[in-house]
Amino acid sequence: MEIKHLSKKFGKKQVLTDINYTFSNGVYGILGPNGAGKTTLMRCILNLYRYQEGSVTFSTEEGDIRSQDKIGYLPQKNGIFSGLTVEEQLMYFANLKNMDKSLWEAEITRVLQLVNLEEVRKKKGRKLSGGMVRRVGIAQALLNHPALVIFDEPTTGLDPEERIRFKNILRYLQHETIVLMSTHIVEDVEAVCDHVLVLKDGQLAAAGTQEEISRYADGKVYEIGQEEYVEGDYIEKEKEIEGKGIYRILTNRPLEGRAPETANIEDGYLCILKNI
Repeated sequence: MEIKHLSKKFGKKQVLTDINYTFSNGVYGILGPNGAGKTTLMRCILNLYRYQEGSVTFSTEEGDIRSQDKIGYLPQKNGIFSGLTVEEQLMYFANLKNMDKSLWEAEITRVLQLVNLEEVRKKKGRKLSGGMVRRVGIAQALLNHPALVIFDEPTTGLDPEERIRFKNILRYLQHETIVLMSTHIVEDVEAVCDHVLVLKDGQLAAAGTQEEISRYADGKVYEIGQEEYVEGDYIEKEKEIEGKGIYRILTNRPLEGRAPETANIEDGYLCILKNI
């Protein structure tokens, strides 16, 4: 999938500006604060939003893939049909994806097993918990082995065990499809994503592997006592050791005689956002 010079406005408000990137099979984390343009970018890719400039092109050995039978999508908020069972919900989506009816039962069983919902396949939507509704949304996105899967804030509402299960699903998918995952939870990206894109104010501020994003914070991460803090340091985390307050900071100022900490992806992400 290739995005070239993609820009999007809502009225006079510029939401995306000149986005360029090429994707191949793997898991891509799209990081950015609220309002950075993550959801808008995904909806432009899906052709749910018309964009003013640029292009999004898809290709496989079978040709163009931007059709509903080749794409799986979990929106930021997914609903459910209260009167249909879990199985019937997925039959509805299988029909939308133009799946051969003879494949429905086996494919629905496969995705329900992936999200740990097989035992409730006959339960109606009105009786499902919020976490179960989210997992039904994940299951429908995975129907029909899509060539492109887009997850918008996928772990919202999942308990810790199901978050781990979802991360394992992403590892399973990474070799056979393009997976885009929008989130502001850095640890989710750190756990499963091969590549990271950072959106800031509607622009692609940085992109690369986890190691490449981490390098934005090289030499800028320190642990200091609270009394050493000066204005301009960005306090990332706070802890207490033997009754003494310790800050983990990001800073451009030199700290003589002090070795910097090893930078991680969260450090790099914050340095990008805060211009450190």
